[in-house]
Amino acid sequence: MGANSTHSILVVDDNATVGESFSMLLKYGGYRVDTAIHGLDAINKLRFSVPDLILSDLDMPELSGFEFLSIVRHRFPQIPVIAMSGMAGFDNQRPHGVIADGFYRKGRSRPDELLLMAAHLIRTPPSRPVDDLEEADASQ
Repeated sequence: MGANSTHSILVVDDNATVGESFSMLLKYGGYRVDTAIHGLDAINKLRFSVPDLILSDLDMPELSGFEFLSIVRHRFPQIPVIAMSGMAGFDNQRPHGVIADGFYRKGRSRPDELLLMAAHLIRTPPSRPVDDLEEADASQ
């Protein structure tokens, strides 16, 4: 690990300590990392820089992770996303209704699992159909 990478990850978590912990882990994994304190902050950051991957908490103020990831999928369908949560009731599977390519359970999953998932999604981004709205915008 610790290899230099040209890949960037946006970490979105309202808990500064948790966000910094994930940021340090991902930097150790060789990624450039930016952080946002909630969904609205992240959307603002996406206006200026588009990361190769987004790691987002689900339970946040201002704009929940569920809402944020829905917006990301609509506006930036090319960006793979990993949802994360420590909320009780979620096993290691992606919770129902979460629009994400992967799920990381805070406090239950191993850090190396996150690094492996991030590397896989960056290497092999999921293919998605082009949104009808994007096709309409392109034809004008």
